[in-house]
Amino acid sequence: MTDPRLTPELITLYGTGWCPDCKRSKMFFGEQRIPYAYVDVDADAEAMAFVETTNKGMRSIPLIIFPDGAVLVEPSNAQLAEKLALQTRAKKSFYDVIIVGGGPTGLTAALYLTREGLETLLIEKAGLGGQAGITQTLDNFPGFDEGIPGAEFAARLTRQAQRFGTEILQAQQVVAIEQDGPYLCVSTGDGAEYGAKAVLLATGARYRRMDIPGEEELIGTNVHFCATCDGAFYKGKKVLVVGGGNSGFEEGLFLTKFATQVDIIDHSEKSKASRILQEKVAEKENMTVTLHHDVLALRVKDHHLDTVVIQDRASAVQKELTYDGVFVFIGFSPNSDLVKDKVNLDPWGSVLTDKTLMTSIPGLFAAGDVRSGATKQAASAAGEGATVALMIRQYLAE
Repeated sequence: MTDPRLTPELITLYGTGWCPDCKRSKMFFGEQRIPYAYVDVDADAEAMAFVETTNKGMRSIPLIIFPDGAVLVEPSNAQLAEKLALQTRAKKSFYDVIIVGGGPTGLTAALYLTREGLETLLIEKAGLGGQAGITQTLDNFPGFDEGIPGAEFAARLTRQAQRFGTEILQAQQVVAIEQDGPYLCVSTGDGAEYGAKAVLLATGARYRRMDIPGEEELIGTNVHFCATCDGAFYKGKKVLVVGGGNSGFEEGLFLTKFATQVDIIDHSEKSKASRILQEKVAEKENMTVTLHHDVLALRVKDHHLDTVVIQDRASAVQKELTYDGVFVFIGFSPNSDLVKDKVNLDPWGSVLTDKTLMTSIPGLFAAGDVRSGATKQAASAAGEGATVALMIRQYLAE
């Protein structure tokens, strides 16, 4: 009889908390927003025996089982992308416009540009839709009077861009943008190079880290930056949300679907979350909010979270609290590393542009959350995508 674990309903990843390749594979599925189940073989002797049997006696991990019965052992990201039928190589070597980033800005710009007949390539290393795609519900995007789930919004925007002819590469990272005479050259992590008359940097921003002891080791195991990606792993457990702004409150409310207790902690004396979010959290019996406290460290034991060290900013009194997981939402840092030493940046690392949204390099534009002055709202990100597309069209015409 065939072992039912060889045809699971969900992709199933067998791994451990100390295995770097397991963390990388989990991060890949999370970034691409692909649902999967995780089994820690260190805590499950039967699962370890299954891994050994499937690997003909070897304890090689991660072992990943797909619903069609396919098995991948210690796969690279490229192998995972191939198995999931994600396009990682472009059909051509030269385009009118290359867009780096597939959030609301990049996708909106893409559909405007392709509607105008411009050959457009969009490259995204993570899930399409950007931060909006991992938001539980977009309540303030115009046109959706009852709100829309972030994942659905991202899927619709992606289909719309593709309907007009945008070519999209997924699970592909841009590693360099260089000037090549009158054109720009974009290099990707697999060694490919693509030329374009204009390039749009729409790489958005990433969640800031706490930069405290224990955080780095626990990322992907017990420390997370996306509730919709990893919340389901905490069914019946207790979690801590770090950050008292709108993101922290929104993601905390989402986590109550799984966790039995969700506590929010923030360093400020007063919460920055909107009144309606504060009221929703106050109504939850299994949520608490602690203000004017810092998270000092995460204690690690056997490669897993043991305790969280917090400190009262007023009294300097420290406490150690026990949680199963920590979700961090303390603001954003612009993803401007690609152009760090090439274009003008503001003191916070955001890209400076002129009124046409072009950077200090001719033909290289920037829009959305990576740009200096961005408002970090999905509606304004989409608006900038439309605006920069028109600016690029005018630049190419001239």
